[in-house]
Amino acid sequence: MYLKKFAPFMAGTILLSACGSGGTQPADGSGSSAGKTVVFSALALKIPAMKNLSEGVKAYGGGKGYEVLVQDPNLDPQKQLTDLKSVIESGRAGGAWVIAVQPAALSDLVKTAQEKKVPLVLNGVPEDYGLSGMQPGITFAKIDYTAQGTAIGESLGKCVNEKLGGKAKVILTVSAAGTAGKAEVEKAQLDALKATAPGAEIVTEVTVGERAKAQTDIGNALQGNPDADAVIGNNDEGALGAVGAFAAAGKQLPCITETGGNDEVLQAVKAGKIYASVALQFEADMVQSFDTLTAMMADPAAEGQQLATPQKVITAGSGQ
Repeated sequence: MYLKKFAPFMAGTILLSACGSGGTQPADGSGSSAGKTVVFSALALKIPAMKNLSEGVKAYGGGKGYEVLVQDPNLDPQKQLTDLKSVIESGRAGGAWVIAVQPAALSDLVKTAQEKKVPLVLNGVPEDYGLSGMQPGITFAKIDYTAQGTAIGESLGKCVNEKLGGKAKVILTVSAAGTAGKAEVEKAQLDALKATAPGAEIVTEVTVGERAKAQTDIGNALQGNPDADAVIGNNDEGALGAVGAFAAAGKQLPCITETGGNDEVLQAVKAGKIYASVALQFEADMVQSFDTLTAMMADPAAEGQQLATPQKVITAGSGQ
């Protein structure tokens, strides 16, 4: 669920790192000392927003004199665990910012990082990783998933009331099991939709991951539900897949809302193809996460914090 544009930010910050490490560093540990090495492990670099975020981290970190080692788990929790374990146990990493594919899969690794005094910034809350309360050297960056889900559901309900007379056949897209915030987002969005537009009916549910598969799966769902006229797009990939699926089927999609807000999504909002995006403000989040991580690297024994990721509802009329 980390999806946000970085082009304006990158234009300024990429210059700062042009004379630095200059790219994704090798995972074998060659290069600078651990004290100035930050590892960034994203969900998957094939997700455009994750690729942009990784470049933003490299640029921002490079400008502050840090080497940034980017890892690509490719949505595979075991690969994420293995790659992080390698750099933490070897002493290569001075600190790591991790957007976990499945937080529970990293529980043992978090304990190892604490033992080796390698600070971490992790998405979620301590309990996601089998921990109780805040921890030394570990900061958590939590999206307010309930607020996010509520905004998605309310926005779709408003669209249904405005454009469809209060009644709709809705395709619900959901995240894969184990995705951070899944339960909170999905409950909140359905509760908010029901409260805002009681005449909206969920007709089918589709689990989404990457965009191409989302488009195929939503297209298949349309064949079984040809009267569907609204979509809850759980993330950028699912939302864009839904737009593509309806277009390929020659059908109108009057109402679709989503969370994420990458460049392509925001253009679709502006063009009226997507009614609203609950856009995560990741430029601000990146700065606070990186600065918090490097501060912990200077004092690994200090207790971490619970950060919140800013978000904003963007519609065609919001001026974005």
